Amino acid sequence: MRYVYLMLFLYISQQLFSQQVNPNPWVMAHDTTEEITYHNPVIPGFYPDPGVCCVGNDYYLVNSSFEYFPGVPVFHSKDLVNWEQIGHCIHREDQIKGEINIFAPTIRYHDGTFYMITTNVTHGGNFFVTAENPAGPWSDPVWIDMPEIDPDLFFDDNEKTYVITSRFELAEIDITTGRLLSERRKIWNSTGGRYPEAPHIYRKDGFYYLMAAEGGTEEAHMVTIARSHNIWGPYIDNPANPIATHVNYAGMGNPIQGIGHADIIQAHDKTWWMVLHGYRSVTGYPPHHILGRETCLAPVSWPKGTWPVVNGNGTISLNMTAPTLPQVPVPVKQRKPFTDFENPQLGLEWNYIQPPVDENFHLNHKEGTLTLNGSALTIGEKGNPTFVGRRLTGIPFEATIRMKFDPQSENEEAGLTLVNNGSHFDIVVYTKNGKRFLSVKLQFGQTIYLSEAVELTPGHIDLRIEGTGPEFIFSYAQNNEEFEIVEKADARFLSTETVGWFTGLYIGLYATGKGKPAKAPAVFDWFEYRD
Repeated sequence: MRYVYLMLFLYISQQLFSQQVNPNPWVMAHDTTEEITYHNPVIPGFYPDPGVCCVGNDYYLVNSSFEYFPGVPVFHSKDLVNWEQIGHCIHREDQIKGEINIFAPTIRYHDGTFYMITTNVTHGGNFFVTAENPAGPWSDPVWIDMPEIDPDLFFDDNEKTYVITSRFELAEIDITTGRLLSERRKIWNSTGGRYPEAPHIYRKDGFYYLMAAEGGTEEAHMVTIARSHNIWGPYIDNPANPIATHVNYAGMGNPIQGIGHADIIQAHDKTWWMVLHGYRSVTGYPPHHILGRETCLAPVSWPKGTWPVVNGNGTISLNMTAPTLPQVPVPVKQRKPFTDFENPQLGLEWNYIQPPVDENFHLNHKEGTLTLNGSALTIGEKGNPTFVGRRLTGIPFEATIRMKFDPQSENEEAGLTLVNNGSHFDIVVYTKNGKRFLSVKLQFGQTIYLSEAVELTPGHIDLRIEGTGPEFIFSYAQNNEEFEIVEKADARFLSTETVGWFTGLYIGLYATGKGKPAKAPAVFDWFEYRD
């Protein structure tokens, strides 16, 4: 009998202790019965600081664009997962006269009009533009006398409109003229995290909710929220702050880091969702990221009178298992990897650094070529160099071009480049002692590395840059032969952690005269990009 009791005790003990209980309340056990329903990021590549609005069954989203033009890309979706770019809010050079550096936009819809409010930190400060169609055209800016960055517009039920910025100062505003109708009043001090920013005001269940980002836009990034019965405050912090972050144990080791800078939206089926940004690393520890901050999506539970809960435990993942709206994928034609320059205009994915000098770019859609005339500027110098490119959207990627370029003097070069915040890695063609060569040039700050020169035969040349994650591979081909590798480079040297600022990598076409205008044009037949 003792033997029977002993065996029974051992069996019960095994059953109890085999149930490994995680003591961390922020970690939600994985439900193996659920299937993956969508993947983050929902908009991959350098698309940070998302702002979103809903009009009927349609959703519109905008992102920061910093020095790139056209600025503030606009996306459309039917399901919050599949997004298609439809335009830009800053699409005319005369909208903002002078240098552009666009931070943190917010898009809102009110009485038949779309509003996009943002900051040009170079000069001018805070402004908004309007449109009847979010695809454009958008109006000239209406400037607002509010300090700091990341402005948000809030349209209250009493027909009053308010503006708030990262200083958490609120003011009533004349939405027609931008004139302040009240004094600026500080309504919240945040929860004490560094670099508070990105305020958004929502009204729900008799409360005004004020949501913000804190902690800086690196690993310590987070989303916090407070609420009040009066728009002017006082605002009481959510005791469960932060409501979204990967700075804690639950987010440790997650492939997506630095989540924050969020906007919340109620879908047409009454479910709640959060758009926010985060970044994917290309190396281990310490992490480095090259794509910039990317737009992600998380489900939100927000019962009446309570605080919003993001994805159960305040984290997100690459593979999400939340029920979604019925999926409406973007047509395949919107995702084609090949650009043959046979359309009258470049696609919406293409950008310049600052508004371009028109005479340096010539798109001949009848012949299917794009010609670049190198200016005196090189990438990284103040102004608008002869560069046109698109965002990297995948960590493994491959970009290839076909180029015709016969430089006439040794200061001229053209080719394919990766650029992030003024630092750039190039594979370029140039001339020396009357012969045409190819080299890989790695420019980091004031340090420049030049690979061994490869002498070229006459005719066009194909240039390629590949990314594996940890490194970039530069290669070339002529006469329809196999590609030959010229050089490899560590991807960390173009990461945000290394070069600084807030942008991600662009891949693009590039020509320069290095101090004076180039005489020889660089003619590109096609461009192919694949993740």
